[in-house]
Amino acid sequence: MAQFTFTGIVLRDGSVYSALCPELDVASVGNTPTDAREMLLEAVTLHLEGAFEDGLPALRPVPPDDDPRQASPNAIVETFRFKVDVAVHAHA
Repeated sequence: MAQFTFTGIVLRDGSVYSALCPELDVASVGNTPTDAREMLLEAVTLHLEGAFEDGLPALRPVPPDDDPRQASPNAIVETFRFKVDVAVHAHA
């Protein structure tokens, strides 16, 4: 089983919160920072499962100009690291 470590960024966007994984360019939203974070973990899991099943590249980083750590650091509520375990099965 492979294990990947990614970055999560939670941002305040008006009255809702958005969360982004910049290594994968996967995002989610929620009514609270916790909701946005949980939804991001689910979105990343689904993205990776789909990419591996379809033989597509999983990593597709956010362009530097769109990375909120550079573009809008004042909107960042939280930055965190998370790990995803991935089991890869070969089929003939």
